[in-house]
Amino acid sequence: MQHEKLAHMANQIAAFFRAYPEAEAVAGIAAHLRQFWEPRLRAELARHIAGGGAGLDPLVLAAARELDKASAPAPAR
Repeated sequence: MQHEKLAHMANQIAAFFRAYPEAEAVAGIAAHLRQFWEPRLRAELARHIAGGGAGLDPLVLAAARELDKASAPAPAR
């Protein structure tokens, strides 16, 4: 998928949540991405962010960090 289209789709989600307090917006965006974007799209978003994330709303970048935290393996005990 073209990064411009991916950024546009992610930014549309951010635009919906923009009226919420920032923490709620970030959580809402992350939840939406987790629930409605297939793993390939989320992986493509991660690659785009790793390449600089051009054109992405800061709320999307914050939500992507939340997704990364949620998918990280638990530390060994």
